[in-house]
Amino acid sequence: MEQINNNAVNSYAADYQYRTEQNKKTETAEKTEKKTKVSGRTIGEPELSEKAAKYYEKLKKKYSNMDFVLVSPEKKAEAERNKGMYQSSKDLLVLIDSDKIEKMAEDEEYRKKYESILNGATAQIAQMKNNLASKGESVRSVGLSFDDHGNASFFAVIDKSLAAQRERIAEKKAENAKKQKADQKKEAERAAEEKRKEKAKAKANGNEKGEPEKAANSSDLVTVTASSWDDLMRKIDGVLFDERADHIMTADEKAVGGSFDYSI
Repeated sequence: MEQINNNAVNSYAADYQYRTEQNKKTETAEKTEKKTKVSGRTIGEPELSEKAAKYYEKLKKKYSNMDFVLVSPEKKAEAERNKGMYQSSKDLLVLIDSDKIEKMAEDEEYRKKYESILNGATAQIAQMKNNLASKGESVRSVGLSFDDHGNASFFAVIDKSLAAQRERIAEKKAENAKKQKADQKKEAERAAEEKRKEKAKAKANGNEKGEPEKAANSSDLVTVTASSWDDLMRKIDGVLFDERADHIMTADEKAVGGSFDYSI
């Protein structure tokens, strides 16, 4: 009798273990099925749950002047290292990983924290665009990213070759204007001399008025990172100022000095 009971217990335990394992597999499968790839720009192959995917679409519509790039968890470090490569024609490029979007979709306080940063960026964009307007096309794009502690860092991609080109164009225009002015002065002096000669000739021939004779026939990309908008603008100005200084320095002067770390 005792043996029969032990067999029943063992059978029940085995059945319970089997059902538990099957339930875990089912739960895992359900979770896997709920994950889906997202539309838009991505780094790696990030996936979101249905709820997170819906929230992410709403987020992109809410901040339509921003270009969101969703990063898969295993690509976060790589994306941070290479963020200068991910440029955008929109006002602001935002690098954010899928884990944060998942938590933002579930946790209201967490969501408010990150959206408040995006709201602050929205308020700064108009002023930022005005500040960047004077710098022409030297600043390729401006963006922000988040670390795992919820801190935002701002970055800008600067094309030093365009900055140098703008300086060369400005200098060439100044040289051309100066040359044109000198040529105009020479032409006026020549015309005055011709007129004087004509008057003298006309006077000698009895014609005071006379008639004048006809005239003889890749770019160097630099990414700067800062913890605030103001600091970012200062670093952008620093790169452009250094480029202007390099443009007018001699080769010996350029050889003096070292590199500068533009990160935080």
